[in-house]
Amino acid sequence: MKIESASITVVTAQLAEARRFYQQHFAARPLFDCGWYVVLRLSNRQELCLMEPQQGMVPFNGGIFLNIRVEDADVLHKNLMAAGLAVAIPLDDHPWGDRGFGVVDPAGVMVYCHHAIAPAAEFEPFFLPQD
Repeated sequence: MKIESASITVVTAQLAEARRFYQQHFAARPLFDCGWYVVLRLSNRQELCLMEPQQGMVPFNGGIFLNIRVEDADVLHKNLMAAGLAVAIPLDDHPWGDRGFGVVDPAGVMVYCHHAIAPAAEFEPFFLPQD
């Protein structure tokens, strides 16, 4: 089986606010929008879906990270702070091989933005060969 794409759908009563968050801060653009369900393209192949709760559905209550690898986390951090966003995870170098920070979107999703750096020696064995 070949998977062509994968995405998550966040069920939130704050759909409009979450949509604006990703469009304003991550240049997302809608691919589909029927009002209560929106598919946002974050880059060439990455998509995030937002859905208002439908009858019987439970809104999102947190518990996931949306990891976004960027060219330069420092530049994005500076831009998001200038836009008034609050940092939930401070910008820092991490021994597992990234420099990153986190902000929380209006639906409660932790958005972790990072770029790769060399991992500390103790984390190098955890990187697996790629096909």
